[in-house]
Amino acid sequence: MPRKLSFSFILTLGFMLFALFFGAGNLIFPAMLGQSAGTNVWAANAGFIVTGVGLPLLGIIALGMSGKSDLQSLANRVHPVFALVFTVVLYLAIGPLFAIPRTGTVAFEIGMKPFIPEAYTVLGLFVFSVVFFGITVFFSLKSSKIVDIIGKFLTPLLLLLVSLLISIAIIRPIGIIQAPADHYMTNAFFKGFQEGYLTMDALASFVFGIIVINAVKEKGVSGKKEVLLAVMKAGGIAAALLGIIYTSLAFIGASSVGGFGLLDNGGAVLSNASNHYFGAYGRMLLSLIVTGACLTTSIGLITACSSYFAQLMPGVSYTKFVLLFSAFSAGLANFGLNELIAISVPVLVTIYPLAILLIVLTFVHPVFNGKKEVYQGSMALSFVVAVFDGLGAAGITVPAVDELFTSILPLYEVGLGWMVPAIVGGIGGSLFSLIRTKGIRPSYDSVG
Repeated sequence: MPRKLSFSFILTLGFMLFALFFGAGNLIFPAMLGQSAGTNVWAANAGFIVTGVGLPLLGIIALGMSGKSDLQSLANRVHPVFALVFTVVLYLAIGPLFAIPRTGTVAFEIGMKPFIPEAYTVLGLFVFSVVFFGITVFFSLKSSKIVDIIGKFLTPLLLLLVSLLISIAIIRPIGIIQAPADHYMTNAFFKGFQEGYLTMDALASFVFGIIVINAVKEKGVSGKKEVLLAVMKAGGIAAALLGIIYTSLAFIGASSVGGFGLLDNGGAVLSNASNHYFGAYGRMLLSLIVTGACLTTSIGLITACSSYFAQLMPGVSYTKFVLLFSAFSAGLANFGLNELIAISVPVLVTIYPLAILLIVLTFVHPVFNGKKEVYQGSMALSFVVAVFDGLGAAGITVPAVDELFTSILPLYEVGLGWMVPAIVGGIGGSLFSLIRTKGIRPSYDSVG
């Protein structure tokens, strides 16, 4: 008889998953989106929810549905070389190159910098980075207890603090929602859709999904359907929490323009909102929220990345990777938040379409019988467009290519030009597979 998991365990698992996803960017980006979108906030927020909540949930479910034990095994459906390269790039992107250093930098910028004299900012960031990633190392080396540590203790505290700020902001809005900024006047949904990329959660879903699946299996659940059901329940809890909080933060951002004007970033929005409602205590509240959110995400990412690379390179232990990635991330964190975001955007714009396609193709895998040519054709054509999107995000434009793609690809101007090539590539791959199969099949019509 299949073992039934308790509701309390599923709830803890959902809380843990929420906390892993809910990093500093998840606080900052919805608030800034609300400020910029103004009266178009609900359309923009809907787009953000698709990529910031929907895709991560689908990514976790896709991993559970595939029956694969890790991302590389899933990506092998395309090609072994692609699987290795894509998995390594993804882990580095959500790991020591971008996401992990960002957790430390954002925690300092919003959580600690307001309490430090400007003359000591550089030194303060250095000391904070050492302490922050030291704590990360401590918890990451206790990875076998990650569900209990994050799900039972850190997440409820984080939710309590966030809920306190959101509740009062909804009851007593800061001001009247204003007109949208120029870039949100049209295509607000698609602008919000792309803003969701910055959370990196769709990429992280392949990684955090493994943690959830392993936690379920450790409870003695081994059947594919039972594991998938548990993953869906836990994922649903996390997605619901994320959706509610993103929407609330977007509303806070939209209503804050009337009181504070347009600010530079979402951190400033939340900082001003906290001060508005709670005065001096507001800074302390925001500091606890941001530091807690960053810390839970940092622990989850260090644990996941170290586990993967320890398997990839057995000669180096998990503990050594935890120390290496933590030290490297602490060093990068000192370069500053703006620099980290500027470098990460082109990479995210390039690899996000591939991650989205891997999720979608996993769901429709049975429809085309898992033919590699479908995966390969869809990935190849969409990647060509994604590369030029990434170059554009880096400020490198190729006018002739941009003009061509704009004229022949729907939604190219809003960053979604890769969709039609993905469909065409998948259909082409299916036809190629059919032709190739028929071509090598013996012809029995000519046999006496």
